[in-house]
Amino acid sequence: MEKYQEVENRLITGYRKKIWSKFVKGVKEFNMIQEGDKIAVCMSGGKDSFLLAKCMQELQKHGNIPFELEFIVMDPGYKAENRNLIEENAKLLHIPIHIFETNIFEVVTEIKDSPCYLCARMRRGSLYGEAQKLGCNKIALGHHFDDVIETILMSMLYGGEVKTMMPKLHSTNYEHMELIRPLYYVKEENIIAWRNYHNLTFLNCACKFTEMSFNREVESKRKEMKELLHFLREKNPFVDNNILKSVYNINLNTIIGYHTNDKIYHFLDDYENK
Repeated sequence: MEKYQEVENRLITGYRKKIWSKFVKGVKEFNMIQEGDKIAVCMSGGKDSFLLAKCMQELQKHGNIPFELEFIVMDPGYKAENRNLIEENAKLLHIPIHIFETNIFEVVTEIKDSPCYLCARMRRGSLYGEAQKLGCNKIALGHHFDDVIETILMSMLYGGEVKTMMPKLHSTNYEHMELIRPLYYVKEENIIAWRNYHNLTFLNCACKFTEMSFNREVESKRKEMKELLHFLREKNPFVDNNILKSVYNINLNTIIGYHTNDKIYHFLDDYENK
């Protein structure tokens, strides 16, 4: 049996409960895929995006909704060894990747203020643009459950707002394009277990700025959130599920204020009328 066949079989059997069922739940609950979609699976070279690619392949083969897939890899200026690793893993796992090149790393090197934010925006825009060229109407990213929970905590503790990573959203700059996150309910520990079981090696971080202070600050905040969640889970094993549930069940009667795209509300606005 080829390596990719072993990975595919194990995904549906050995990891059915912890990965496959969670993946399918997210896709169905949030209505991520419709008949006739052409979806660009965006692959960074890490464990999350490679797992996403295999899940999407299996869903296309065994699901009851017909849709098309493109597997796109943006090379923003990777070192040769990093690009080679992506290509080797794609071949090993039988994923027909489409690679396109940009000079994003080169451009962002000259930026002093918020280079990580700018890099993320440029990468996202490049992915949307390439996906459109290939005739896609959606892009799929490999963010998982832990990314969602950590984002909620970071927004509260460092951003001063209640905000989450949405399971899907319409692009504001690319007409008729949509972003989906099919691994929304898949926990990182199970992705790591999947990777280790198959003895696979993926990119951890190919960013040129990993050692620079601004990127260390971003990573240290996310590390703080991971450590905080680890501590809280020891007290309550359901704490991360409750954090996610909290953004499903916001009680507006007990909120001091909120805002939408065109409205800012404060509870005093109509307090005397209640």
